[in-house]
Amino acid sequence: MSVCVALIADDSKKDDIVALAKKYRFILSRYPLIATADTGQQIAAATGLTVERLASSAQGGLLQIAARVVSGEAIGVICLMDATLSPPDAPDRDALLRVCNLYDVPLATNVATAELSIQGVAKRREAYLIFNPVSGQGNPDRDLALIRQILEPQVNLHTLFTQPNVDPVEQAKDAIAAIRALHDEGEPGCIIASGGDGTVSAIAGVTLETGIPLGVIPRGTANAFAVALGLPTDLKRACETIAAGNTRMVDAAYCNDVPMVLLAGVGFEAGMVNNADRELKNRLGTLAYVFSAAQQFFTQEDFNAKVELDGQVLEFRTGAVTVANAAPPTSVMAQGFGEVIPDDGLLEVTIPVSNTLFQNINTSATLLASALVKSHFEGSNNLVCLRTKRLKVTTDPPQTLVVDGEILEANPIEFTCVPKGLTVFSPLSTI
Repeated sequence: MSVCVALIADDSKKDDIVALAKKYRFILSRYPLIATADTGQQIAAATGLTVERLASSAQGGLLQIAARVVSGEAIGVICLMDATLSPPDAPDRDALLRVCNLYDVPLATNVATAELSIQGVAKRREAYLIFNPVSGQGNPDRDLALIRQILEPQVNLHTLFTQPNVDPVEQAKDAIAAIRALHDEGEPGCIIASGGDGTVSAIAGVTLETGIPLGVIPRGTANAFAVALGLPTDLKRACETIAAGNTRMVDAAYCNDVPMVLLAGVGFEAGMVNNADRELKNRLGTLAYVFSAAQQFFTQEDFNAKVELDGQVLEFRTGAVTVANAAPPTSVMAQGFGEVIPDDGLLEVTIPVSNTLFQNINTSATLLASALVKSHFEGSNNLVCLRTKRLKVTTDPPQTLVVDGEILEANPIEFTCVPKGLTVFSPLSTI
């Protein structure tokens, strides 16, 4: 037996209940909806919500809803009434009122009480928004106003601003502690990260293995995290995805005990990220990475790499080792298999093995073609592609390491996949 919310409105109140349903569409979408015939038709047409249409009020629709209250299926009733009229179905309304009182089911008879009832449901869901005001090139005040406009009617939104002297990781940890305290009282909660990939990846790492849903509102240069997971990069759609409440579980990983949600690289990848500084990204946007990659292509020196996995030891002379948990197509060095699968429980390792500039160009073209067609190109003697749950990489001489866009120093480097370790709000189309 599924619980539902009942919607009813007199003819003069039809526009009001439609406007109410539009405003709180994402909260109402969490529940099966029932309604009297014409009210249900108008709400469904205006909002796209699925509404089970019962009989009209004149034909016993109110009594059908009263029966759902008695059976325990209806957990709330919104019945917008015109107080200036004496309705012919008054006995049925009295019956509905009596059963709602008898079974302690909320009954709202005007817009004000209806909003209080719906917001009461929404406010049981605590959301902590960690907002980076310096990300990207948009207007942060306008962005935040739109975020609040969409989310505040749906959740109890707490906004935390990133600051130069405050680690967003610590902000996320404090938010998670608050959510857990509320969860002990039966209150669900979530973390929302709004900023560039650095902000999003850092906060995602904190939610790893907590089971707390992560909402992503991308406002950076590349927005690789959102693109890799098929999440909306448009601000409005990203907010609507969070408000709808649908979640998906995806893999994550640890790199030397550092959380990794996207990818890590030594050699080429690290040099490319290091070269694409904030000034370059501000001037060129996403083209900064293209420019940086081209620059790194001609300056990257090969090194010795020892890879240990599944009881085997493999040794290569290479200019790059890329280990991906999730990656957008633009992360070309991760595209050995043509597509990085974010929920297969495996890490994807790509190692180009080349001896000449011509071979380097050929290998890069192969990776780009793999990314474009999302398919592993067979027969490339200059490309090693591996899938594994864990591995260890040792480089000689030691190489700079980049993990989710952050430059680190480590040698050797150990990677471990965490299957289904991260819960994210996601459109239904990607679930």
